[in-house]
Parts: sequence; structure tokens; C-alpha cells
Amino acid sequence: MGFGAKNAEGDPQPQMFNQSAAAERIRMTENEYLAFERASEQRHEYADGEIFAMSGGSHEHSTITLALGSELRFALKGRPCRVQSSDMRIHIPASGRYIYPDVSVVCGRPVLKGDKRDILLNPRVIVEVLSASTEDYDRGEKFTHYKSIPSLMHYMLASQDKPFVEVFTRQRDDSWTLQTYGAGEWIELPALECEIEVDQVYANVFDFVELAERT
Repeated sequence: MGFGAKNAEGDPQPQMFNQSAAAERIRMTENEYLAFERASEQRHEYADGEIFAMSGGSHEHSTITLALGSELRFALKGRPCRVQSSDMRIHIPASGRYIYPDVSVVCGRPVLKGDKRDILLNPRVIVEVLSASTEDYDRGEKFTHYKSIPSLMHYMLASQDKPFVEVFTRQRDDSWTLQTYGAGEWIELPALECEIEVDQVYANVFDFVELAERT
């Protein structure tokens, strides 16, 4: 994948390519990626000089993601924290990666890269809703990269198969501890000084799935 002519501001303009594959790989420099991504209708993550087209999520994934963001926003009402949707791109300077988490939370003044205000550098919390195709990546390589973000204090992984949430919390010695939460429990997030209820996150998610399967 190359870049063709430049626009009036001198930014490289992307050539067209087939985006039908969910994880199509195309090599670019960081600046090429940012110029391409801002002009693209589809989102892509950037890693090691390659871009990866992002596929859509399931009904459960979408519902749980929105519920997590809503519950966090309600719990943080009146506090200097903002909940970001998956539209907010996060840059990981240690690895040069650009990633779109399902939900993120920033507290205090957001540190943004560049003048476009579309790249966050200091998330306090990152949330990923697990799927069969991405779970190993979310638990392994992606978490390794997230750990290098100094501001990150909680990494949350939510199942889309049952009411179950895992919360990894950074300790003072830079190690991470794991706490799990299921139905009837409250998710504790000390770095945000708040709690959210598992049952509210998963309310009606599986009821509607069962109804759809019967029709």
C-alpha cells in the first residue's frame, strides 16, 4: 500500500484498497497512517508499520460496551473524569501503536497528541469486551502494550458470554493484580473511587438474545 499525491497542506493522500478483510494488513509510516485514518470511513489500528482494519462487533459486544460506558459515566458524575467511546484513538509511545479500546476513561486534563484532539495519551482506565477472535490478543500482547502507559491504573476485560468482568489493577511496585466479578457483585475501581454493578452492565443482554433465537 502506497500513498499518491499530496493535498494542499502537503499531507499524503491514500490510494484506494480493498477493505473487505477484517484484518487486512497494509504497511505505512506513522504519519501516513494518521493521514489515511483521518480520511477513512473505516477504523484501523496501527502496529509495527502495519494497519489492521477493524471488524464490527456482535449484538452482545455492542450492548455490553455501551452499558459499561454508561455505568461508568453515571458513577463518575460530578468528578473530573470523562468516559470515552471506541471512537477515541489511544497512542502507546513505548511501542508506537495506535489502538481503539472499546471504552476508556481519562481523569483530569486529557493529554492529546497533535492538534487534531483525536489521540489520547493518558487514559486512567481501559476496557475491552472480549470476543472469540480477539481474546488471546486482548489478554496477551495488547495488555503488554497497555501496561507501558504510565497513567493506566485499571484494565477491564468483560465477557460477552456471561456476566463476568475481570479487573487488573496496577500496584505501587508496577505489578498488576486481578480481581474478578460476577452476577450480583459490584466492580470496584479504586483509581476512580467508584463502583459499578455487574447486573446493570449485563441487564437484558442475554434475554434479548434468547428471544431472537426463538423467532
